[in-house]
Amino acid sequence: MSFFDRNRRDLERRGIDPDRLPPGQYHTDRFPVLHAGSVPDVDLSTWDFVIDGLVGSPTRWTWDEIQEFPTSDMMADIHCVTKWSKFDTTWSGIPVRELWSQIDASPEASHVLVKAYHGYAANIPIEDFLAEKNLFADTYEGEPLAPEHGYPMRLVVPRLYFWKSVKWVRGFTVMSEDRPGFWEQNGYHMYGDPFKEQRYWND
Repeated sequence: MSFFDRNRRDLERRGIDPDRLPPGQYHTDRFPVLHAGSVPDVDLSTWDFVIDGLVGSPTRWTWDEIQEFPTSDMMADIHCVTKWSKFDTTWSGIPVRELWSQIDASPEASHVLVKAYHGYAANIPIEDFLAEKNLFADTYEGEPLAPEHGYPMRLVVPRLYFWKSVKWVRGFTVMSEDRPGFWEQNGYHMYGDPFKEQRYWND
């Protein structure tokens, strides 16, 4: 019996539906830490969040300003491209739709490029970006985000592989075309649906 089969059997013994696992994934109770580059040393006094691109005018908020927006909670399964999945993770933060409502996006807009420290970025279709429960989260499991998990804020888009849930987020660019981000330029799939195993370019 393979490792993946044993993992699914273990879920069944625990009363958890193994079909929550996408193909090629295994369940873990841990939260592995994986990222490109070093963890940024964030100074909240200089942190800002910028929305630009195909909008009426660019928008910028400081950390104190963005804290004024309403927040909500989310529970979601998350799936990393490196094959681990973690179930029932809980997050709190600003709904993506809330910040989107503050801008005048062009009717031609089709994608966003979500940006972070160190020049990191990830591309997401607007339909997925604006899915109902998506958050710009600052809290995980009731505690402020740890630096290695994206402090002070990260995007959470659980319907896609978790590299799309950008850590250390600084804003996004609204676009009329799909443009690759960091990992997409380095072999990862442009979309990244875990249930279709869209890990790499040719998947």
